[in-house]
Amino acid sequence: MTRGSLLDSIRGPRDLRRLTKTELTLLAEQIRSFLVGAVSRTGGHLGPNLGVVELTLAIHRVFDSPRDTIIFDTGHQAYVHKLLTGRQDFSGLRQAGGLSGYPSRAESVHDVVENSHASTAISWGDGIAKAYRLRGEHDRHVVVVVGDGALTGGMAWEALNNIAADKTLPLVVVVNDNERSYGATTGGLAEHLATLRTTQGYERFLAWGKQALSRTPVVGGAVYDTLHGFKKGLKDIVAPQGMFEDLGLKYVGPFDGHDLEALEHALRRAREYGGPVLVHAITQKGRGFGPALSDEVDRFHAVPPNIDPETGVPLAASDATTWTAVFADEMLAIAGERHDVVATTAAMLIPVGLHRFAAAYPDRVFDVGIAEQHAATSAAGLAFAGLHPVVAVYATFLGRAFDQVLMDCALHRAGVTFVLDRAGVTGSDGPSHNGVWDMSMLQVVPGLRLAAPRDGAQLRALLREALDVDDAPTVVRYPKGAAPHDIAAIRREGGVDVLREADRPDVLLVSVGAMASVGIEVADRLAAHGMAATVVDPRWVIPVDPALGALAARHRLVVSLEDNSRVGGVGSRLAQHLRDAGVATPVVDLGVPPQFLAHGERATILAGLGLDAQGVTRRVVEELARLDAGSETAPVVDDRA
Repeated sequence: MTRGSLLDSIRGPRDLRRLTKTELTLLAEQIRSFLVGAVSRTGGHLGPNLGVVELTLAIHRVFDSPRDTIIFDTGHQAYVHKLLTGRQDFSGLRQAGGLSGYPSRAESVHDVVENSHASTAISWGDGIAKAYRLRGEHDRHVVVVVGDGALTGGMAWEALNNIAADKTLPLVVVVNDNERSYGATTGGLAEHLATLRTTQGYERFLAWGKQALSRTPVVGGAVYDTLHGFKKGLKDIVAPQGMFEDLGLKYVGPFDGHDLEALEHALRRAREYGGPVLVHAITQKGRGFGPALSDEVDRFHAVPPNIDPETGVPLAASDATTWTAVFADEMLAIAGERHDVVATTAAMLIPVGLHRFAAAYPDRVFDVGIAEQHAATSAAGLAFAGLHPVVAVYATFLGRAFDQVLMDCALHRAGVTFVLDRAGVTGSDGPSHNGVWDMSMLQVVPGLRLAAPRDGAQLRALLREALDVDDAPTVVRYPKGAAPHDIAAIRREGGVDVLREADRPDVLLVSVGAMASVGIEVADRLAAHGMAATVVDPRWVIPVDPALGALAARHRLVVSLEDNSRVGGVGSRLAQHLRDAGVATPVVDLGVPPQFLAHGERATILAGLGLDAQGVTRRVVEELARLDAGSETAPVVDDRA
């Protein structure tokens, strides 16, 4: 696919203002063609961006970015924004050194909020707009583009409640309503938006509008003013808009999100209103790409690299079983055996693998929308009433519900199991999606138990063990991607699996979860250097198994290995446990340093942190050499890993 000359000529938003209506239509076609071709090679969020082409064009023609601030919620719908702000090299999208899959301040002054966690943008907009007003910059506006899925999050409604009370705030909230987030948007808000879309009075209004446009000689804004006046006269029929207006928000819409002229007129009216305005645009996710439009399960929200740009079918299908698929199968099996097991997710039914459970037992699966806090506390209520809920979310999103895990689940000794997909270094989605904080956060929760399976067999076993705990919250976490081949244990000591055992103990390698394969390779490399290592998998990393103390006492050095933050991580907890148990063996805790990790391949990122087999082996050899040199104190561990 080759870009047309019109798209090539766009170097910034101001270039859009010289284009005619015909040229804008052509540009929209070229953008969609470019996105399908580029994203089919690199992978990324395809469906959301195909749906916001005209909407993004209209925003950039009406508002003056970067003087006017444009924020996307969530940021995965910002690819068109990137194209229109001078970033047209998508060859390295979501790869190291290439474009981020989300807005990025490092890339452009047009990006303000690196937003990939949903429901936060209206609060950002509230603060920025207030600051502009206080600074006397009254010619600056803030535009927040909010997906209908993001509006299901409680934080969005906290923000709406506040901006509605501020009648002079220069803030425009554009609702991109495509009826979907990762799947169909659920809940009362979704029903309300659907009512706005489908009210009989609105359908009659649209029909009248088409007739008016065909008969009147008036063009442009006058026509839309006429339509708006007619719609006001039908307010009693189109009454559902009152929910927003009753909050005190000026509501404009709904508009066809692919009618550029209508959108521009609505946005100009909103810009001149002088207070907060909500503009409702109805868009079609995946517009212009047939496979996405005919896909009922939304497989084209985000696509893997190397798909056929005509059919959407992967060019090289993988037969590898993913961690998510293992969980999905086991949950379905458990559901058939235990009728007390139910499941909850936050707008990610398919990505976390609960769709099979939901298809078989629809009354036992709850999709609460983008509302992790509600998911956790609702689960505590389900547990109190005699069920065992499984809350399945991405690891990065658990931070949004930490208080509920602590105060609603742990304090009340609720038997709730949290399943954290995409734990550890996830790679291509960038800093906001790495799940490298969950084990550190959860260390401080009294009574909580956390398991990190090393392979698919252990995921199945540990999930079942977690579901047997009915007096405390449990957590099972695993990474993104293909599950490795099962790694058999030589034996089990206490609750700890011994994976490799040394005849002459030098170092005890404590590998956490999916880092087991790295630990085994390190042991093989050390053997080549004449050093012996024992490799163990603790399985349950919180609390620390007492068997680790006995194992540590039989070795000269303990090295913990995790793809979680070093700060407050498993290694830190292990070192504390050994001190309390009077075990003097020095501990080196290897993990992710306290920094945000740029997007790239997981293996490349781990290698850069020294968390691959080569890096860990080098570190172990150095530490053993220090011990051999007669160091009387525990090694000083720096942040290299």
